[in-house]
Amino acid sequence: MKLSRGWSLFLVGFGVWSWIIWPTFLKNIWADPRSFTPAASGGGATGFLMVHALLVTASLVLGTAIGALGVRGFLAHRRSAAQA
Repeated sequence: MKLSRGWSLFLVGFGVWSWIIWPTFLKNIWADPRSFTPAASGGGATGFLMVHALLVTASLVLGTAIGALGVRGFLAHRRSAAQA
């Protein structure tokens, strides 16, 4: 399957957007008081933090894969245009 130039750039943009949004989201979750139990109670990570960290990890993996598909589609489009 060949991607058009427009769709390829859209997928690359989605990958870049994922890497802008999700680390910021994780930083905000990390600072949330619900992310860690108080030091007097052991000071560990809570389920709130773990669930959101898993969400961020999955989103970054998928964003990277989608962006990589976009790059491959864009490069394939350039190669086919150069051959024509």
